[in-house]
Amino acid sequence: MASYPGTLFLSALPKYASILTDYSVRVSKGEEVAIRGTVEALPLLREIYKAVMLRGAYPTLLIGDDTLLEVFYKHATEDHLKHVSPVTRVLYEEYDVFISILSPTHTKTLVGVDPAKQALMSQTLRPLNEKFLAEAAKGKKKWTVAPYPTLAMAQEAGMSPGDFEEFVYRALKLHEENPVKAWEDQSRRQKRVIEELLSKADELRFTGPGIELTVKVGGRKWISDDGHENMPGGEVFTGPLEDSVEGYVEFDYPAVYRGVEVEGVKLCFKKGEVYEYSAVKGRDFLEKMVKVDEGSSRLGELAFGLNYSITRATKEILFDEKIGGTVHMALGAGYPETGSQNRSAIHWDMIKDMKSPEAKVYVDGDLAYQAGKFLLWNGV
Repeated sequence: MASYPGTLFLSALPKYASILTDYSVRVSKGEEVAIRGTVEALPLLREIYKAVMLRGAYPTLLIGDDTLLEVFYKHATEDHLKHVSPVTRVLYEEYDVFISILSPTHTKTLVGVDPAKQALMSQTLRPLNEKFLAEAAKGKKKWTVAPYPTLAMAQEAGMSPGDFEEFVYRALKLHEENPVKAWEDQSRRQKRVIEELLSKADELRFTGPGIELTVKVGGRKWISDDGHENMPGGEVFTGPLEDSVEGYVEFDYPAVYRGVEVEGVKLCFKKGEVYEYSAVKGRDFLEKMVKVDEGSSRLGELAFGLNYSITRATKEILFDEKIGGTVHMALGAGYPETGSQNRSAIHWDMIKDMKSPEAKVYVDGDLAYQAGKFLLWNGV
C-alpha cells in the first residue's frame, strides 16, 4: 500500500516543522518542549523533534493511541476519572512548550462513550487547564495545535486522500515560497480589523438567515489567531460579556465535539444563558453538554473566520472555525486572555455561515460586515 500522505506533503515536512518551531511557538534554547501526536504523524513528529534539538531546546515525544483512549473511557471507574497521573501533572506544570499534532486514526473513537464520563474527566483536568491557560496569557507557556493529514480525516471530510492532502497543504500556506511571510501578511490584515474596529466596539448585532443575536463585548480584548496557538490560523476572537447574549442562532455546519456529531443546532439566549435548544440530530448529547456545569450554557468565545483559502467544512474544527465568511461561538470555557470570566469543563465551537448577502453585523449600530466580509477587508 502506498504511503499517505504523498510526496506533495512529505517533501514539505522540514518547512512545516520550521513554521511550527520558528513562527508558531518560537522555540528558544533551554525550553522543555512536549511534542504530541499519534503514530500516523511520525514523519512530521521526527522533523519537529529534530528542529527542537537544533534550536537548543529539550524535546519529549509523546505518542498517543486512539484505541487506548476508547479502552480507558469504557473501563474507567469514577476513581480513574478523578485521578491525575504524575506524568500529566508534570507536563502541565513543568513544560514550557506544547506542540500537539492532530492526527487521528479514527474520527469517532469516543462516539460510544458515555458523555458523562468525558465530562467528569474534563472537570478533573480543569484546574490544570485553567492554570496553564492563565500562564499562557502571561507569556509563560506556549502551545500550538497543528494538523497532519490522515486517511481518517480525509474520509470524515468527505474528500479523496489526494484532495484532502492538497487542502491541508494550502491551508497551512506550504504552497507559498515564504510561508512565514504569508502568515505575517494574514496577521497584518487581522490586526487592522481589531485595531480599527472591534477593539472599539461595545455591542455587536448579528442579523440574517438563521440569526438574530446581540452580544456585548465592551471592555473585552480581541485576539488575532494568526497561526500561533493554532496552525492554520485565520480568526479573530474574544470572550463576550457573560450575561449579555440575547436572541437566537441556528448553526449551519455539524457541531462535532469529542467525536460526537450534532446537526442543526439552534440555541436561544436570554441574559447570556441558553434557555432553549434543539438539534436535528444529537439533541440528547447537546442537552448533556449544556448542563455539564454553570458555565456550559453560556458563551465563552465569539469569533470571525477570516481564512479565505479555507472554503469548505471538513468536520474538523481546527479548519472549520477559520472558514472565511463565517462566525463561530463556543459554549463553555472562555480564554482568560480575552477577559472572559466564564469557567466550564467544556469548550464547544459551533459555526454559522454568514456569506449570504442578507447576513450582516452591526457594530454599535453601524454596518461593519456583510456577506462574509468586513467592509474594510478589501482595503486591508
